[in-house]
Amino acid sequence: MAKRAFDIGMALMALLVLSPILAAIAIWIKLDSPGPALFRQERVGLGGRCFQILKFRTMRQCSETNGSLITVGEDARITRAGSVLRRYKLDELPQFFNVLRGEMSVVGPRPEVPRYVALYSSDVKSIVLSVRPGITDPGSLAFREESSLLAKAPDPESHYVNVVVPIKLEHSIQYVRTRNFWSDIQIIGRTLAAIFRG
Repeated sequence: MAKRAFDIGMALMALLVLSPILAAIAIWIKLDSPGPALFRQERVGLGGRCFQILKFRTMRQCSETNGSLITVGEDARITRAGSVLRRYKLDELPQFFNVLRGEMSVVGPRPEVPRYVALYSSDVKSIVLSVRPGITDPGSLAFREESSLLAKAPDPESHYVNVVVPIKLEHSIQYVRTRNFWSDIQIIGRTLAAIFRG
């Protein structure tokens, strides 16, 4: 209950303070390339329930249907605005609306697409999906340069599934088992520091 109250307060404050920036980003995206400012994608959340995660669009319209679900290196689908938004993680800001709707938390295991969640063992699912997914978590901090890492792999998709996902899940399991208010504050602090470092 306390975590949910913190999430709502944090999301409301973030959306209020950042509203001019959110509006400016939306306009920039619309001017930079054809298509909507927001991108929606199905992700798996608490209890295995699917929801539509919100992001600022960073790729050309319909890119998801014309390519991989993962982003590798200097992906040609990424727009000029999208490149900057991804670097500073500004594309994730609309997820504060997901937090308000109760689909996500500020801190929690990053939600995956159903295709990859289907590969989880039942034990892993029971742990990782027992909490709301988050905007940030230790796994996403550990793989901040994930796109560049995948670009070096002979088979990026295979490397993501067989190497990156298992390590991320280890981080997620550890988070779920040891989470508390102060650890969430520390993760938020580390996330902000990483964003400002670019």
